[in-house]
Amino acid sequence: MAFFKEFREFAMKGNVVDMAVGVIIGAAFGKIVSSLVADVIMPPLGLLIGGIDFKQFSLVLREAHGDIPAVILNYGAFIQTVFDFAIVAFAIFCAIKLINKMRRQEEEQPKAPPAPSAEETLLTEIRDLLKNQQK
Repeated sequence: MAFFKEFREFAMKGNVVDMAVGVIIGAAFGKIVSSLVADVIMPPLGLLIGGIDFKQFSLVLREAHGDIPAVILNYGAFIQTVFDFAIVAFAIFCAIKLINKMRRQEEEQPKAPPAPSAEETLLTEIRDLLKNQQK
């Protein structure tokens, strides 16, 4: 339980080191998602539509002529990138939702009232002394 509490405190703290760790983890996560889309999701999807690799989907707008390269619209790669984005966006949404839930739980815990100031303590003592004198 202490490990989870320590992790929660780490996740809630906002400083440069935490942000750097987040960027590194995010980059690694992006590679995992790209592999998931390219190697796990797209092949069965390509098989369903006739065994075609999505990366090969393209539209030649102009053929190559001599030294002038062809103009190609690679919409298959775009479709794969859209899948990557959708999965990353969903994962980030889930992570932010979890962080917000942890913050709400932390805010719901009652906080101890602040200790009275020296002035308030002195005034309380004076009040109590005056009450005792009147008895």
